[in-house]
Amino acid sequence: MREALTRLDLQAWEQLLWTLAVLVMALVLNLLVRRFAQRQIQDATRRYSVFKAFSYSVSLVVVLVLALIWIPGSSGIAAYLGILSAGLAIALQDLLANLAAWVFIVTRRPFVVGDRVEVGGHRGDVVDVRIFAFSLIEIGNWVDADQSTGRIIHIPNGLLFRHTVANYTQGFNFIWDEMPVTVTFESDWQRAKELLTEIVQRHAAIPAEHAAEQVHTATMSFMIHYQHFTPIVWTSVADHGVTLTLRYLCEPRRRRGTANDIWESILDAFAAADNIDFAYPTMRYYDNRGEGKSGAGGAPPTG
Repeated sequence: MREALTRLDLQAWEQLLWTLAVLVMALVLNLLVRRFAQRQIQDATRRYSVFKAFSYSVSLVVVLVLALIWIPGSSGIAAYLGILSAGLAIALQDLLANLAAWVFIVTRRPFVVGDRVEVGGHRGDVVDVRIFAFSLIEIGNWVDADQSTGRIIHIPNGLLFRHTVANYTQGFNFIWDEMPVTVTFESDWQRAKELLTEIVQRHAAIPAEHAAEQVHTATMSFMIHYQHFTPIVWTSVADHGVTLTLRYLCEPRRRRGTANDIWESILDAFAAADNIDFAYPTMRYYDNRGEGKSGAGGAPPTG
């Protein structure tokens, strides 16, 4: 009995040593191939593809060799196939994740072709969905606002499991946009607010019935509660003036155009009003005794 245990211990130690040797060799090969690829292959895409293919091949070979080490004879064929399947799953985990994410896209439909989405910092309109990747026409990046860059981005489906998906057009086909406008403290801010309210209602007003209908349809799938859809102007105070913030609904693909129309109208309206000025960071000297209110420590009223 003791001899049999000793023989098993020796066999186990030998298998462990062979396993360690195989893993070290695989690691060294990976490092050598990575260094070779970085020096000899200039194209980043081709370098990545070569290294990935080599990594998958080495992983598969390692699984086969370890199976031969730990499963001698033909009696362990079931275990051999199990380890082989596990090894393939590890080696092809990216592809399997992409495939699983494609099933998620098809069944749960976080987006469809034509939607505008943001995934992992990439924004654009979905133009294609395939088994392993989906494609976007990129917006933003070096282009201001939500305009297209002209590039098509191919994103692995598996990215959906690691990043939040933002859909601009699902369910409710409008987004809220805000535009702050700051006027000086000396300006007639009440008149400025009236002008801004008229301008935003003229350019950004969406028929309440249309928006309400979309919200009603969206509530069949999402818990969305919107009661007011009309534009509004909010008032706040900044360190250099009074900030009037325009808040309004707009179509995602017309956000820049709507903002352009609103700004042009604001410039025209403020240019015609001699009691309203835009505020910007400035430095001024304020003499409270000469300029302040008498009740706040300023100079007493004269006369």
